[in-house]
Amino acid sequence: MLRLVQYLFFSFFLWSCGQQEKIEHYDVLVVGGGTSGVAAGIQSARSGASTIILEEHQWLGGMLTSAGVSCVDGNHDLPSGFWGEFRDSLIHRYGDEKALATGWVSKVNFEPEVGKDIFLNMTRAEERLSVVFNSKVQAAERQGGLWTIRYNEKGQGRTVTAEVLIDATELGDIAAKLGVPYDMGMDARSASGEEIAPEQANDVIQDLTYVMILKDYGHKVATVRPENYHPEDFYCATDHEKCTEPKPNQAKWAKESMITYGKLPNGKYMINWPIDGNDYYANIIEEDEAGRERLLAEAKDYSLGFLYYLQTELGFESFGLDSAQFPTTDGFPFIPYHRESRRFHGLARFDVNHVAQPYEQEDALYRTAVLVGDYPIDHHHYRYPNWKTLPELHFFPVPSYGLPLGALVPEKVENLIVAEKSISVSNIVNGTTRLQPVVLQIGQAAGNLAATAVNLKMKVSEVPVRAVQDAQLAAGAYLLPYLDVEKGTPHFEVYQKIGATGLLRGKGMNVGWSNQTWLQIEEPLTQEALVIGIKDFTSVMPELSFGADEVSLKEGLMAIKWLADYYKIENDQLTTVAQLWDGVMQEQLLMAEADLNRPMLRGEYARILDFYLDPFHLQGVNYSGSFIK
Repeated sequence: MLRLVQYLFFSFFLWSCGQQEKIEHYDVLVVGGGTSGVAAGIQSARSGASTIILEEHQWLGGMLTSAGVSCVDGNHDLPSGFWGEFRDSLIHRYGDEKALATGWVSKVNFEPEVGKDIFLNMTRAEERLSVVFNSKVQAAERQGGLWTIRYNEKGQGRTVTAEVLIDATELGDIAAKLGVPYDMGMDARSASGEEIAPEQANDVIQDLTYVMILKDYGHKVATVRPENYHPEDFYCATDHEKCTEPKPNQAKWAKESMITYGKLPNGKYMINWPIDGNDYYANIIEEDEAGRERLLAEAKDYSLGFLYYLQTELGFESFGLDSAQFPTTDGFPFIPYHRESRRFHGLARFDVNHVAQPYEQEDALYRTAVLVGDYPIDHHHYRYPNWKTLPELHFFPVPSYGLPLGALVPEKVENLIVAEKSISVSNIVNGTTRLQPVVLQIGQAAGNLAATAVNLKMKVSEVPVRAVQDAQLAAGAYLLPYLDVEKGTPHFEVYQKIGATGLLRGKGMNVGWSNQTWLQIEEPLTQEALVIGIKDFTSVMPELSFGADEVSLKEGLMAIKWLADYYKIENDQLTTVAQLWDGVMQEQLLMAEADLNRPMLRGEYARILDFYLDPFHLQGVNYSGSFIK
């Protein structure tokens, strides 16, 4: 009898302990501590929200670190937000900018382990941020206005709740399980409206890559010949006598150029060679866990084949995997470089037409921009067996661009934000939004959006676009990619805000490999530019007259006075143009000599507009870029 009582008591004790499982609550939960996830978590915490990051592996940083893609592509002249902060940390770590310029593919090259340490130190500096490594999410559901997430940490079940959930996984697995509609593969031309898209949709995604970090050991390094090794797969990786059928528009690089393409500091070499190198086609997105593991093992084996080729065919016999770079059993990164994910349907969908001609689209998404990119549209498809049937998208020229906030906000599921490469873009545009600096900024914008929703006690879909843009500007981010308005220069925020109203339009162009946009602040303001801007902003043709094509200072002030009257802005200094001029003189808003009859410069127009009218906050915008009257 005594034993029965003891057994029942012990059983009750275990049951009660299970019932009292501690459930932690956070304002924001980020699934995935990758490139966007770590930025989202840090920015959310900095913005005042209690935040937790759940990361499946041991490192933070995703493709920049855990995948070993540590030669950064693009945004070298646009150090926007968290990307600029990360780059500054690398410069501080290595000593100067020149120390990062070790490989010719990029001006920013670093060892993945160093990037991991920087991200880890950043997270440790945030009191409101918790990070859980080696954690795998098992379930996510919305109950009573909160997200409930169940995950395993080293085999132990945990539960956490949050107001806002951010899916920063590599392949958008969380949002998919929650039922958010998505596309995968190439869009049909009729659906995307992009002339360079294929006529028919397909499920072809970009090649992935198991990157290798090599070092020169100074002696012969033996790599076991992979079972499925075929040297002919790699003959055209360099200028080789056995390369008889090179891919179209591909140069035959010297082997010395190939190996130094991704040279890193301290004598390391990143092997992410796109020309008949270690790219591999494997669409794992819809596979179950076992299917993914099988395909990724094949991809890893393919990279080992390329290493074996480098050693035995190209003479790099002393080069081998840097066994000290990653804490993995085989010396490979934790994850492959995924160039493409699911693309979820969002409140805005960003396509190549918005990039190429932002002012001619039905949706003025440039008004809602929260981050910038300048890399060409670069797709990797040459390892797809039928690559000849696909459109040529290798470095398709476009201007630089601002990416809209609505691309991060999915349809149908409330208080969920998508990040990483899962945002609402077309397949073609993914070829530029997938790059590291852009994805870091996507994460930062996601963190600001989540924290703003929490701080304002609003649903994510109801958060004012301008509030998030303000938060991005406060964090040192660009909204639009103006090369003549550098971060840190006087009136940087003014020009960003005026550009986002459309009262002044930037000029986008493609120059060789360089994608550019200029606000042309030192150019004279023209009648056409002024009238188009005002008409778009007010939907009314302004009743103004001009003496010449170039607008004089006096005429520009008259236009600002017209806007003040239109919006019934009461200000003693706006009663007459003369008083407006007096105020301009007192505040020194000019960029050149004070002469009412000289041409007004575009930068002056922007500064005076902002000072007197603050048009950025005068009219809000919705996620489509339409003004909220």
